[in-house]
Amino acid sequence: MAKMVSVASYNTSNVGGRKPLGKASPLANSFSLIEYDKSHRFLIMDCPTNSTIPLYLKEFARLNVTDVVRVCEPTYMKERVESRHVQVHDLPFKDGDVPPSAVLKRWLELINARVASVRNNADGQTEPTTIAVHCVAGLGRAPVLVAVALIEKGMDPLDAIEHVRHKRRGAFNNRQITYLADNYKRASTFKGTTKIGSAIRSAPHNGTTSTPPTTVVAATVSTTPVVGTANNGLQGVKTGNANNMSSPGIHKSFFKKMFGSH
Repeated sequence: MAKMVSVASYNTSNVGGRKPLGKASPLANSFSLIEYDKSHRFLIMDCPTNSTIPLYLKEFARLNVTDVVRVCEPTYMKERVESRHVQVHDLPFKDGDVPPSAVLKRWLELINARVASVRNNADGQTEPTTIAVHCVAGLGRAPVLVAVALIEKGMDPLDAIEHVRHKRRGAFNNRQITYLADNYKRASTFKGTTKIGSAIRSAPHNGTTSTPPTTVVAATVSTTPVVGTANNGLQGVKTGNANNMSSPGIHKSFFKKMFGSH
């Protein structure tokens, strides 16, 4: 059994713009639901504990959550979640960092598996399925994985960053934004479909780039646009060159918009 840690040592202060989960939550827990396509969604959240997990389980049932991905150290017994027919996947990596290639590989394989499962049972599919993902506060590691999924789906990296931040205020640090905007390389995109996970690269470490894994999932998904509202700053999905918005000038103005002139 994985060693559990207490959230008491973490900063779990509430972030404005998001409603708390339930009336009695001691941690001001909140959910951010992000559409992936008409059949799949992501749920970004902060970490449950053994005492608060019942609140999460109610929401999992309501949102048709099939999987929970935790990228931090365990803070609750996963058996309590799996007893509700929700699979728990442990993909931990360092707080404030970007995901290594091994984590990306497993993350994209999970998405592929759920997409394929729904496609194979399309006749009986009536409600979108949801993959929940959490770190400690739900502001760094978990949003990065969701942004990666949106980029793989065909969304421009800067649009993906802004879309997630619109749904989850305060998401990402500077290192994670640079990784998503400049360093993450989307898989090969074909006309009408995107092959998820066919080329995974982690952020450069010490000037080197990790070798893409050789075993990948070959599932494909349609590139249905993920469209934001007119007021959220999104320009829509760009299915062309993934790097066409990453020129130095545009990137610099994006940082100024997000963080000011400092």
